Amino acid sequence: MNKTVFTDHALLNEISRFAKVKTIQKDDILINPGSKILFVPIVQKGVLRIMRQDDDGREVFLYHIYPGQTCAMAINCCQGHKESMIKAVAEDETEILQIPANLVEEWFKYPEWKIFINNTYSQRFADLLEVIDLIAFHNMDKQVLHYLKEKAKATNNTTINITHQQIADELHTHREAISRLLRTMEHKKFVRLGRNTIELLST
Repeated sequence: MNKTVFTDHALLNEISRFAKVKTIQKDDILINPGSKILFVPIVQKGVLRIMRQDDDGREVFLYHIYPGQTCAMAINCCQGHKESMIKAVAEDETEILQIPANLVEEWFKYPEWKIFINNTYSQRFADLLEVIDLIAFHNMDKQVLHYLKEKAKATNNTTINITHQQIADELHTHREAISRLLRTMEHKKFVRLGRNTIELLST
């Protein structure tokens, strides 16, 4: 509870009564596309990676969820009674509060909860606009650099354990293209490449 922004005792009591604490390990999937949304996660410790996945299993990275934050896409699915449109994966060992889906709208009677949800929508809208801008208006090298910076921020480590294929999958492109870009970025001193590792030199 110490990672949330709430101070309203009535709301905190509701969270204590109904929310469940869940710990998931690195790379575990919390939410799958097409699954029924039974809860909204509020991260307490660790980081969740949110991705969009198409029918062929290809993925695009959207944003990270940090302690004290929740997922706007999950909230939207709850309010619209829709199945999940995203995939949520733990970047590291992650602890979350599971808020039952049926309480998301009911708790709007608490001003702090309403502000929390509205701020979540606002922040995620800005995150998604940044992703759209990168895809629409910038070269792939800027997309890759943005992706690596977000990874480094999420793991609190400038050395990222990841393969070129994983990056290609999440940026919806070919591994060969990613490998070429990374070699160019290494030549420009943006990154240092290792065996299944990338050290981010430009922050």
